[in-house]
Amino acid sequence: MIPAELLRKIRRIQIRSSRAASDLLAGQYHSAFKGRGIEFEEVRAYQVGDDVRSIDWNVTARTGEPFVKVFREERELTVMLIVDVSASQNFGTRDQTKRELITEACATLAFSAIDNNDKVGLLLFSDRIEKFVPPRKGPKHVLRVIRELLVHEPKGTGTDLTLAMEHFQRIQRRRCTAFLVSDFLDECDWAKAVAPVRRRHDLVAVDVHDLREWALPNVGLLELRDAEIGELAVIDTSSPAVREAWSADAQTREEHCIAALRRHRIDRLALGTGDDFVDALRRFFKKREARARR
Repeated sequence: MIPAELLRKIRRIQIRSSRAASDLLAGQYHSAFKGRGIEFEEVRAYQVGDDVRSIDWNVTARTGEPFVKVFREERELTVMLIVDVSASQNFGTRDQTKRELITEACATLAFSAIDNNDKVGLLLFSDRIEKFVPPRKGPKHVLRVIRELLVHEPKGTGTDLTLAMEHFQRIQRRRCTAFLVSDFLDECDWAKAVAPVRRRHDLVAVDVHDLREWALPNVGLLELRDAEIGELAVIDTSSPAVREAWSADAQTREEHCIAALRRHRIDRLALGTGDDFVDALRRFFKKREARARR
């Protein structure tokens, strides 16, 4: 039996996410993400304006009249949400944790996918593989995805992006669109693991962050605990040098992440807690759509 409070929470996310997907994103999603290709539909008589490159010369030779091949886009996609549920996702200082932001963003992507008759799957990871939900269609399946994102209690606390990418490669053989959703707080060289995934799949990195990971407030002595490894530290936030070093470290991490993704030609979508993620998704889809037209 699902607790009433959890049902209400799932329902609220369902309403917000499905509305965003239907009203704002569905058409852009369709344009931004391609199907597996095109498939032959029929041969018909040539009409003025048809591309001469589509002429079926065999049929044309037999009939003595020009005929063209007609193709249609094979739209059905498999969308995989590869989601980091390590302990750092529970951090948030703007009335929203990173995990709450991830849940709403993933729900919106999932509803956008099923509105286009695509399948949606979910892979949760920390420093181990936590959960796999095979791709399926339909609103009921999306509700299961939302429930897993909300209630799954991770066994691990750390982040192992390499493990997640290697496992994904083993379980998803056919080409798909994959969203890797993480704060990318992994000290290991995860960039090598994304290269083979990018060659086979359309991989998008969704980089989730919180403002305080970039800028510390001036509040004097502050005790901080690393959520993933458990270490405690006391820092003096009244020191400009300390605050500058904190910001510089965050900038270095981001630059490293951006460079690694750019090196492997992986699109990056940045989402911040407390910000309008729907607007960020809209801009990202428009950018993808514009690039596809070129």
